[in-house]
Amino acid sequence: MRIVVVSDHAAFEAKAALKAHLVAKGHQVLDLGTDGAASVDYPDFAAKGGRALAAGLGERGIFLCGSGVGICIAANKVRGVRAAQVYDTFTAEMSRRHNDANVACFGARTHDGQTIARLADVFLATPFEGGRHAQRVEKISALEIAEGTGTSAPTGGCC
Repeated sequence: MRIVVVSDHAAFEAKAALKAHLVAKGHQVLDLGTDGAASVDYPDFAAKGGRALAAGLGERGIFLCGSGVGICIAANKVRGVRAAQVYDTFTAEMSRRHNDANVACFGARTHDGQTIARLADVFLATPFEGGRHAQRVEKISALEIAEGTGTSAPTGGCC
C-alpha cells in the first residue's frame, strides 16, 4: 500500500521509526516531512500530506504530532481527507470499518513507537465495511461542499 506520512518536530523520531516499520512490512512510504527536530507548524504538514493524499499520491496517510489532536484537526480541513485520532485498537479498527478514515493521527507524546506501529498495522489492514456506513460517509463528504470547508487538491502537483 502507498502511505503518506507527515509529522511535526515533536513526532519526528516517531515518524522515522514508523516509516522503517512500514517499509519492512512492504509498504511504499511517501515521507513529506518534517525532516528534523527544529520547531515547525503542524498545520503546514497536515496540509501537505492531506493534499498529497487527495491528489492520489497515497492510499492512506499516517500523520503525527505531539498529541495527535492538532494535526488531526488540520488534516480534516483538506477536502477528501477523513482523519481520525487513533488511540487504541478499537479506534484504529472502527475508524476504517465504519468511517472509511483515510488518515490515522497519532500523538508521539501519548504513545510509544511500538504502540503506534501496532495501531497503524490495524488501521491499514482494516477494510471499510460499506453498507449503511457508506451513506454516512457520503454525508460527511457532502458537508465539505455545503459548508465550503476543506481545500481542493492543488493542480499541477501535490505540495
